[in-house]
Amino acid sequence: MPHADLKYTCDLDFDAKGMLAAIEATIQLHDAGSGECKGRAYPADVFHHSHLIVEVSLLPKAHRDQVFLDALGAALEACIKSFLSQPCQFSLALNFSGGAYITNVFDPD
Repeated sequence: MPHADLKYTCDLDFDAKGMLAAIEATIQLHDAGSGECKGRAYPADVFHHSHLIVEVSLLPKAHRDQVFLDALGAALEACIKSFLSQPCQFSLALNFSGGAYITNVFDPD
């Protein structure tokens, strides 16, 4: 299950929920077995220069090679920028979770 974090200056006006849903759909187009993408948005009230950084974390898999990352990165960049209408600095990071990463479902029942 991938993760997507949006960190951006609060002067940017865009649909963060829509962007997160579009990021999930774009990942699934490139990797149908990826599952849902957990998404979070963090607007910053205090900042220096308008910017958006999107960080996407994936589990390492054999098929997620450099060709995959290049194609997914280009598709995500186009998808994300389609939500923006104001000039800003833009960064996109695709990362793999490390070997000590634990992921599961917690259910107290």
